[in-house]
Amino acid sequence: MAEEGERAAFSVRTAELIVAAAFFLLGAIVIYGSVRLGAKWDANGPQPGYFPFYVGLIICISSMINFARGLRIRGERNTSFVSTGALRQVLSVLVPTAVFAALVGWLGIYVSGTLFIGLFMRWLGKYAWWKVALIAVGTSVAFFFIFEVWFLVPLPKGPLEALLHLD
Repeated sequence: MAEEGERAAFSVRTAELIVAAAFFLLGAIVIYGSVRLGAKWDANGPQPGYFPFYVGLIICISSMINFARGLRIRGERNTSFVSTGALRQVLSVLVPTAVFAALVGWLGIYVSGTLFIGLFMRWLGKYAWWKVALIAVGTSVAFFFIFEVWFLVPLPKGPLEALLHLD
């Protein structure tokens, strides 16, 4: 809900339509993949995509129903779903988290984690640089020892870890 005097980022109706369309797309992707695997019943029983095909079909049908219900939202029921201020707060966490997840594949989890923790501490927490460096690097070093050395669980590594021969 939008706070008093704050502008709405989008309405309940818009949110319902966007979520229904996104789930429909998800269901369509499941159906497409299932058909590629084989979604029929053959002489040996169900093909690998048989069950996922019907799950995707249920998702698509449910999404179409939700989309139709969303189109019918009118008047006083179509209130503000989220204010611009609240949306900004959510995106200030969501966007860096998505960037972190994308960078893990290129930089490895330790460098990406250090950058992620450091960004949040400095940008949102306004901590001093020495605290940012100490905690961000210390956390990644601690995770390295916990996962790689003690539990012997290899995590994604990037070019820096390759230079240090941590494989």
